[in-house]
This record gives sequence, structure tokens and C-alpha cells, in this order.
Amino acid sequence: MTGTPRSLDQETFNRLRRLYLIALGAIAISLIASQLIIRKYLNDQENDSRLVNVAGRQRMLSQKLSKEVLQLAEATRQAEIISLSDTIQNTLTLWESANQALQAGDENFGFTAENSPVVEEMFSEINPHFENAVQAAQNFLLLKSENSSDTTSIALEVSAVQNNAKNFLVKMDEIVNQYDFEAKEKVNSLRRLELLITLFTMLVLVGEFLIIFWPSAKAMKQSIHELMDAEKKAIQMAKNADLLSQSKEKTVRELRALSQAMDQVLLFARITPEGYITHMGEKFSRLYKYHNFNINAKISDVLSTQENEKNTIDRIIAENKKAGWEGELKTSSRTGEDIWLDVSMTPFNSDEDKQELILICLDITKRKEVMEEVERLTKESFEEKMQQQKIVSRQIIENQENEQNRIAKDIHDGIGQMLTGLKYLLESVDPSDPEKAEIKIIKLKELTSNIIKGVRTATFNLTPPELKDYGIVPALTELTQELSKLTGKEIVLFNKSDFNQRLDSLVEINLYRITQEAINNAIKYAESTHIIVTISHSQNLLSIIVDDNGKGFDKAKLKSKPDEEGGMGLTFMKERVKYINGRLFINSSINEGTKVTLNVPLA
Repeated sequence: MTGTPRSLDQETFNRLRRLYLIALGAIAISLIASQLIIRKYLNDQENDSRLVNVAGRQRMLSQKLSKEVLQLAEATRQAEIISLSDTIQNTLTLWESANQALQAGDENFGFTAENSPVVEEMFSEINPHFENAVQAAQNFLLLKSENSSDTTSIALEVSAVQNNAKNFLVKMDEIVNQYDFEAKEKVNSLRRLELLITLFTMLVLVGEFLIIFWPSAKAMKQSIHELMDAEKKAIQMAKNADLLSQSKEKTVRELRALSQAMDQVLLFARITPEGYITHMGEKFSRLYKYHNFNINAKISDVLSTQENEKNTIDRIIAENKKAGWEGELKTSSRTGEDIWLDVSMTPFNSDEDKQELILICLDITKRKEVMEEVERLTKESFEEKMQQQKIVSRQIIENQENEQNRIAKDIHDGIGQMLTGLKYLLESVDPSDPEKAEIKIIKLKELTSNIIKGVRTATFNLTPPELKDYGIVPALTELTQELSKLTGKEIVLFNKSDFNQRLDSLVEINLYRITQEAINNAIKYAESTHIIVTISHSQNLLSIIVDDNGKGFDKAKLKSKPDEEGGMGLTFMKERVKYINGRLFINSSINEGTKVTLNVPLA
């Protein structure tokens, strides 16, 4: 009878060891496979991002080429012609090398061109426009370098460059959209694969719990009870026979071996129902630095130095000494460090029906610290977002108040004073003196025209009537013309695709305000002389580009978040774009101008 528990324990141990190895191997394989697959997808994503970046730059270069060709066609000074010719040649070189790299790959660009059949077919459609544009530009440069007076040929080449660059831009938009679509498909594939790997790992963990941990806990509890029963029977049998005494000794040795193993591996202790220690494992003693303790010491005095924690431990033992208890417990070492334990307290009967409690604990301090750190970071992130929102709200309110004050001041100082003057001038008209009355009537007409102009200016700054009556294109046309007159700068609008659709009123007013903000920034801060507003569209996308030749700026120094010192213009633009489900791109370099691109879905 004494050999039965040992055989059962050995068999269970061997089975659990094999299951541990299988489960750990499965988890390791799933982790390694997931890492390899995810790294491959990340490399593909990095390659795709560079492809999209170069493809996007191709659109910019095509527009840049068109703009430079127009500038060179209008240039008359030889120095300006030479400078623009060199610039166009550099643009052509970059354009051609990037077009070749997108189709065949290039180490200098840091990516490989593994285009899908759909993209390759798109490139076969775009290449004729590209080659025609390059050839037309080269012919145009040759004519200008020879100072040709054949204006007809020059106009034809310029027209060829413009038309082919326009067609190239439309096709390149489709290629960029296809790149973006394929990249999203790869991300979706990665998500599905990651979900499958996660499900597999979760199944392994659930299986490990059901097959290993839960049965092992039951087997351990059963083994302990069996060993205790064996020890009790061996004591009783030792009184009658030496053979039974030997059996008892063997069982006691096995129990001590098990107890020693538990002492070294687990946080293990035995206590009385009153909470006094009868045995404490070595690992328990090391954790709490409590090597020399009185055998009759209370477990609460060992686990904590704080009275409230001691009282909690004593209360848990007193309330659960018969039924047992499982849960988390906060304790503290003699050095003042907080230690969290996952405690399992099980009652059992030892020698001579003496009741004791077994404590098996796990140190979960690190896990608790990680959870507290996650909660702290989550709270800090929430508070930071709330602070940013307060700053944005305050700036919006201040801007609204400033705008209302400005409108009130314009009406009071401008229109109000002119109306007052009109009133006094009307009162001073004397019908009996026709000559003076005629002079005053002329002044009345002039003053009335000024009042009408002031009213139009004030209402134009609020909401232009063209926007409500005719749509975004006429409103932007009026905006560029008025600002060009007021500032003396060359502000031109090109409707490249003849867009004339009406959009939702909220979409139109937000498009108008974003474009207005971009033009005002170019006027106020960029010191530009030429501002080009380009409108183009495809079946599903409307694009508005504001391009200036100003001094540009360093994108690294661009404020990403508003604060008390400003940065609200960009914030308002981004908030408006987000509201209409659009996308905003800002490209700028020092002394190379700024390009603001606004894309809005049409469907």
C-alpha cells in the first residue's frame, strides 16, 4: 500500500513532463512562425510605403514640369531662360529615374518593384503619356536653347507637355490608389494570419490549462492526501510489526522528499488554524528574508510589518480555515518592499487528526507593477488629450471672439461712419440751390458706392454668395481674383478637369475655408509671388492643390499639436478635413516653396 502513491506520482510526473514539453514546443513554434511572418509583412509594408512615396512624388514632378515649362515659355531674359532650362532638365532626370525605378526597381531608392499585373498594365497605359511629355519637353528645351522664333512650334510643344502631364497625373493617381489598395490587402491578410496564430496560441494555452495545470493541481492535492493517509496508516501499523514500521519509514522519507521539493520550488508553508507557523519553505524564507523564526511565530508577522495588513491576513485565516481560500494578498517585507501573492489556502488533517492549513503561493508582484503602470499611462494619456482639447476649445472661442470684434469694428469704423456721413450729406442737400445740390448728389453717389463696397467686403469675408449660389469652383475663382487684386500677388486658379459638381453645403464651406487658410498662409508667411490653386477630380476623388513659390519651412519644426503660443491654423485645417472625411498633405522645403494637397471623396 505504501508503494502505490509513489508509483502513481511518478507516472503522473512523467505524463505531465511530456505534456509540458509538447505545449511549450507548440507555443514556441507559433511565436517563431508569427515573428517570421510578421517581419516579412513589415518588410513588404516598408517597401510598399517607399513605392507609394516615389509614386506620389511622380505626380508632384509632373505638375512641377508643367509649371516650369509655362514659366520658361513666358521667360524673356537670357539668364532666366538658362536657369529654368537647367531646372527643367533636372526635373526630367528625376522624373525619368523614378519612373524607371517604379517599374524595374532601384537600390538607390531603397525598394524593389514587384508590381502586380494590374499595376504593370497601368504602367503600360501611362508610359506613352510619359514618353510623349519627356520628348515634348526635350524638344521645347532645344527650341528655347536655339532662341527659336517659331512661336507656333513652341506653343505646340508646351501644349503637348501640358496635355501628356495632365494625362500622366490622372493615371499616376490611379496607380497610387492601386498601390494603396494592394497595401491594405496585405495588411488585411496579415490581420487574418495574426488572428489565426493568436487563436492557435489561445487554444494551446487553454488546452495546457485543461490538460496540465488543472489536473496537476488536482493530482497534487490527491497525492498530498494519499501521502498523509499513508503516513497515518504506517504509524498505526508500526505499533504491531517491524515490517509495518519499515513501511512507515519509507513513506515518511517520500513525504519529506516531496516537502523538500515543494520548499525549493514553491512558496510553501504549513500553519495551524490559529495562524501559527508549523513549517515554512526555503523559497518562502528567502523572499521575506526571514531565516531564523520562532516555530510558533504567526504567519501574519512574517508576511507583513504593517498592522492593517496583519489584521487582514488574520481575518482571512479565521474566516476560511475550514473551507479554504484562494485570492490575491498584499504583503510587505522587512525592508518595506510591497509583495503581492496569489494565495491558495487548503485545510487538511495531519497526524492524530490534528488540523492544519497548507499555503501555496505565487509571487505576482511584477505583474501587479505592470498593471499599475498601464493604468497610470492610460490616465496620463487621457489627461493629456483632455488638456489638448481644452486648448483647442479655448483658441476656437478666442478666434470667434476676435472675428466678431473685427467684424463689429469694420462695421462701426467703416460702414457706420460712411452711413453717418451719408445722413448728414442728405440733410445738407438744398433743393433751392441746384448747383450745390448736384455736387452733393455726386458725392452721395460716391459715398453710396463705398458703402456697397464695404458691405460686399464684409459679407465676402463671412460667407461668399458665390459658394451658396454656384458652388465651390466659382467661390474659389472669386476668392483668388479678389485676393490677387488686394495683395498684388499672382494668384491663379486652374480647373484642370473642368470640375463643376455641387457638393453638400457643409463639405463646400469646409473646402472653401481650408483653401482660404492655405492661401492666406502663403500670403502672410511664405513671402511668395506666385500662388497656383489647382482643382482636379476623378470618379471618386476631388483634389485641391495650393502651390506657392515662397520660402518654405522645415517640416520637422511644424507644430503637430496646438498650444498657448498658436499652431491653430493647421489644427483648424486638420479638424475640418477630418469632419468631411478627407486627407490633407503638406510638403515643403526651405527655399523651395510649399504644396498643400486636399483630397476629398466624391462618393
